[in-house]
Amino acid sequence: MAAGIACAFAALCYAELAAAVGGCGSAYGYSYAAFGEFIAWIIGWDLILEYGVSVAAVANGWSGYFNNALTAIGFGLPEALTKGPHMGGIVNLPAVAIIMILMGLLIVGVKQSARLNAGMVFVKLLAITIFVGVALFHINTANWTPFAPFGWFSTAEDGTTHGILAGASLVFFAYVGFDAVSTAVGEAKNPQRDAPIGIIASLVFCTVIYIVVSGLLTLVVPYTELNVSSPVAHALQLIGVTWASALVATGVIAGLTTVMLVLYYGLTRILLSMASDGLLPQFFAAVSKKTHTPVKNTVICGVVMAVMAGMLPLGILAELVNIGTLAAFVLVCGGVIVLRKTKPDMPRPFKMPFGVVLPILGVLSCGALIAFLPLVTHLRFIGWLAVGLVIYFIYSRQHSRLAA
Repeated sequence: MAAGIACAFAALCYAELAAAVGGCGSAYGYSYAAFGEFIAWIIGWDLILEYGVSVAAVANGWSGYFNNALTAIGFGLPEALTKGPHMGGIVNLPAVAIIMILMGLLIVGVKQSARLNAGMVFVKLLAITIFVGVALFHINTANWTPFAPFGWFSTAEDGTTHGILAGASLVFFAYVGFDAVSTAVGEAKNPQRDAPIGIIASLVFCTVIYIVVSGLLTLVVPYTELNVSSPVAHALQLIGVTWASALVATGVIAGLTTVMLVLYYGLTRILLSMASDGLLPQFFAAVSKKTHTPVKNTVICGVVMAVMAGMLPLGILAELVNIGTLAAFVLVCGGVIVLRKTKPDMPRPFKMPFGVVLPILGVLSCGALIAFLPLVTHLRFIGWLAVGLVIYFIYSRQHSRLAA
């Protein structure tokens, strides 16, 4: 709920900027309009991290459910091929494979990808319905005692953080979807109307589903049993409903596939937008004459993300996604504040109520959640931004179309 409230402020800001500014660069394009090139580059570089690591992290979770499904029918993969070196394995092969498959799908074209995505969304919704229906008859309220065992925020002896606010900073992973919606604004038929509806509706739906599923999940089994890569299917196995576990695992596999597809698509469009502005080499702006898709950056992104998914642990990936997402949200909320002051007469088909109060609350809430992430995550993020600054001053600043 805490993450959802912070996201609500950001989503309203996204909706206003998507309708007023448009473009296919998401927070990158909005920051360009509000703050200029330098801040836009920083947020664009941040979004590359956010989307790329998101796909790798989701692929990790996908792999867990996929291997569970294979194991259920007697064809489980060797453990060494389902874990990266950090967990004593060789490579997370299913995670690598699904990213390669999605790469081929995105190369073929957007229309084909959209058809597959629509079918998998139906399967995902069916799986959620099955889980909710089964879980309602296996509730044990004792699992919520104590309700918040770690309080609002606490730090363990090993430096790890726990509690509601620490969890909220990690759960942001679940809300990146409405940011992905904004990357496709340039390809919408009526972006001034469709973009705000899509952004706000996706946030509302995501928040409700997340609260319902996580609430039932922790009521069905103790939270201590859920530290696995496939918690929903695992919970159903623990209560003995194996048939539902198999069906839900299938639905989750389809659902996570759609998530990766949307995020992967968003990443390629952000690179395309930045390259079109001259901040990245034109190599990333090249579009295939046959499929009308950015094939080159799709292949590069796919290979890099596959390596991350196959080798890096889920925890590190998730934390990097969250700090990148929160930083993007802070700048988008700030962008609304700046544009309200610098361009008060700009046409705004969708305008947030209460002046700049909600954007300010968005900056404060998202910025506060950044503080609850582990220190090592902050250091990794700073390192990534430092690399981006080097690239900007060596290449992007000299090749910028705005500067020319």
